[in-house]
Amino acid sequence: MENTTLTTFALVRHGQTDWNAQRRLQGSTDVPLNDVGRCQARDAVAVLSGYEWDAIVCSPLSRAAETADLIADGLGLGVARRVPELAERSFGPAEGLQAGPALDALRIRGGFRGAESRNEAACRGLAALEELAEEFCGRRVVVVAHATLIRLSLSRAVGHTLQSIDNAALNLAHHHAVDGWELEYFNGQRVLAGVRG
Repeated sequence: MENTTLTTFALVRHGQTDWNAQRRLQGSTDVPLNDVGRCQARDAVAVLSGYEWDAIVCSPLSRAAETADLIADGLGLGVARRVPELAERSFGPAEGLQAGPALDALRIRGGFRGAESRNEAACRGLAALEELAEEFCGRRVVVVAHATLIRLSLSRAVGHTLQSIDNAALNLAHHHAVDGWELEYFNGQRVLAGVRG
């Protein structure tokens, strides 16, 4: 008999930080949520509460961890754990910089000097999601992480290049034990006909 086990993920970017508001490259620098970000995390509960959830996991960076804690409180769940592999892509010496000459001086094809490559981040993020799909097989999991990591991981999973991820928006993806990944919602909007990989 064919295994049709379905594991559902809500992939949620953390709420806003001051560096987000200032359009600074954040990466793996541990920047906390600001008050707008805390409100966004609480607002995400209203969308997520339309579904049943079994577990919440998150990146260990404080902006994701606090977002996960606020969502967990709103849903009446505990955060299962912090997953180091869900941390944001490292941008190396470019972190903290805004658009301008200093950032441009670090640019190389596909990123920045001293940064984790897109491919490395995508492989790391997707491997973490695949492990979670195995661990939580057949269940529904909220994953709170970061814009670039979610975008690159989902793009790799479904074989389609996705655009930027909004703070605290719902990205709903399903992992089929046999058929792979399907993206149902992206940035809170239903994906027409779904995107499968």
